Amino acid sequence: MGRRKKIVQECERLMDEPENIRNIAIAAHVDHGKTTLSDNLLAGAGMISDETAGEQLAMDTEEDEQERGITIDAANVSMTHEYEGTNHLINLIDTPGHVDFGGDVTRAMRAVDGALVVVDAVEGAMPQTETVLRQALREGVKPTLFINKVDRLISELQEGPEEMQQRLLSVIHDVNELIRGMTQDMDDIEDWTVSVEDGTVGFGSALYKWGVSMPSMQRTGMDFAEIMELERSDKRQELHEKTPLSDVVLDMVCEHFPNPVDAQPRRIPRVWRGDAESDLAEQMRLVDESGEVVLMVTDISMDPHAGEIASGRVFSGSLEKGQELYVSGTAGKNRIQSVGIYMGGEREEVDQVPAGNIAAVTGLKDAIAGSTVSSTEMTPFESIEHISEPVITKAVEAENMDDLPKLIETLRQVSKEDPTIQIEINEDTGEHLISGQGELHLEVITQRIEKNQGIPVITGEPIVVFREQPQEASAEVEGISPNRHNRFYISIEPMGTELVDTIKMGEASMDMPEQDRREALQEAGMDKDTSQNVETIHGTNVLIDDTKGIQHLNETMELVVEGLEEALDNGPLANEPVQGTLMRLHDARLHEDTIHRGPAQVIPAVRQAVHNALIDGTIKMLEPMQDVRIDVPNDHMGAASGEIQGRRGRVDDMYQEGDLMVVEGIAPVGEMIGFASDIRSATEGRASWNTENAGFEVMSDSLQREKIMEIRERKGMKLELPEIVDYI
Repeated sequence: MGRRKKIVQECERLMDEPENIRNIAIAAHVDHGKTTLSDNLLAGAGMISDETAGEQLAMDTEEDEQERGITIDAANVSMTHEYEGTNHLINLIDTPGHVDFGGDVTRAMRAVDGALVVVDAVEGAMPQTETVLRQALREGVKPTLFINKVDRLISELQEGPEEMQQRLLSVIHDVNELIRGMTQDMDDIEDWTVSVEDGTVGFGSALYKWGVSMPSMQRTGMDFAEIMELERSDKRQELHEKTPLSDVVLDMVCEHFPNPVDAQPRRIPRVWRGDAESDLAEQMRLVDESGEVVLMVTDISMDPHAGEIASGRVFSGSLEKGQELYVSGTAGKNRIQSVGIYMGGEREEVDQVPAGNIAAVTGLKDAIAGSTVSSTEMTPFESIEHISEPVITKAVEAENMDDLPKLIETLRQVSKEDPTIQIEINEDTGEHLISGQGELHLEVITQRIEKNQGIPVITGEPIVVFREQPQEASAEVEGISPNRHNRFYISIEPMGTELVDTIKMGEASMDMPEQDRREALQEAGMDKDTSQNVETIHGTNVLIDDTKGIQHLNETMELVVEGLEEALDNGPLANEPVQGTLMRLHDARLHEDTIHRGPAQVIPAVRQAVHNALIDGTIKMLEPMQDVRIDVPNDHMGAASGEIQGRRGRVDDMYQEGDLMVVEGIAPVGEMIGFASDIRSATEGRASWNTENAGFEVMSDSLQREKIMEIRERKGMKLELPEIVDYI
């Protein structure tokens, strides 16, 4: 029997023992060594050869990942590890570190209970380290820390024991500060900070395959002096044999990460708002493999042979081939064709996958990333809230018109697989707009359409996504229907940042019980009376119904909301989405006769009232911003800061870190297009940099008119602004 077959059989045997299962994700800033670390773990579990671990990058299964040297898709693998005489099943997800693929990290966190956060010993905690920690903690996922590339401190930087200890302690301190700050308001989480003493911190080198932690040092008798000696005298193979990285990390996983039986009672209330007293809730808390089937789909991928594969966490029941299951938000049932587990890029079919495991399923044709799949109709899980939103758009057209139907199908598939991509299909013009998290995100998607689907495409220049937002409260504005029989009186006001963030993070939504929503809005600063009259939430905008006893308003409200959504999706300045606005409907005059207050009357009246109120509230254009961090040698510091300032950016901080200068600043996304090649040539290729989306900021007054006209022209709109816009 082959080695692989044996591993699959052992995994199958362990699936029924939730106490010995660990579902974990490896997460880190880009290039801090996650995928190389994953290779070590696979080698330790006997799944790839020890010699090639670290170079094989077994979890980067796509060709473009190997070429670019970065992880683009989260990859799953199941392995076994013996700890203290008991064999454990470890379901691991290797997640991307690049900011453009952060959506994969967010989705992976829903499937796991523990996150192994990897930090580069030289660079320390970086912006993306903070983001992945936030994504983990928001999902109730427990972190541990692995400090990688310690070999560089010893060999490259030639640090002595004192210096090295200081540096490692400062990395642990920074990570703990982040964890403390993020968990202080979380009642269900005790102290999750990491420490060397209790074994939740490991050190080592994924490249040279050695690692240590306090428990491993006690077990092997190794100490840092001996490690430094072996590392300096190039005896890395001996170091690897004495204290292999995979044993240290997998022991830490087995000892310090919760198993599903411990984790699910805490995680279920956090991600599911159904009836906590129901049998179903109890089955999920108990990880009951004979209960109703509940699967949370966290990822959809395409297999050229098997078609669509949905992966996700089984919270209750057991998945088997042939089951007919409900998919939240769709009618009818889907029939499961096969169930399996992942072995890196390969999928191994098994007879069944019980609760507490991560499964790969075919046949769920209606499922998308974020669907709840179950054997009984149930309240779906909370939607997975992605931290950043699309900021860059590209137009994509098929080179040959014959490929158009295939391209439309492929784009629909893309948006199913990656919910952070937004697709707008215009079947009349044949032009399709793809919006994503950054230049690289869109480049990868379009490249995959060409390579994997064989559809030659023409892509337009990147277009930046803008927003519109009022700056002050408006007066009450009247909107009159075309037949002049219906009138709506609306005013608007900008909402505070805390309220906008609460809505954006999904902490207050229309899917929640009314009482919970009210409390969440009041906590974020909305007054009590206002929170009781919320009619709808659209994007980050809220409609408040302040009317009293108006006849026929109930049956007209659906149309009012439709008109409102239309007005907000296409703001008055340049048809860009409106954000952060609180609208109040004060009064309405409606015609007695239904026929005179239909969609053709109500929608334009509401749209006109909302647009005029927004203009009265001095609506302005907002542009997306990016935080920029550049690490550069001293003599290139001027060139690096010049690159930020020359892009309408500002430099907020400069400081020394080791032998490099760090330049931190912020710049508009629109000006950052082409930044990669410019910064390379300005610093002779010696700078490393990182960007992270930083939300939207009001564009400076001097640029407002020019930018609005540019967008209006691109969209084929009239070039003059409405007369009442006299402040731009």
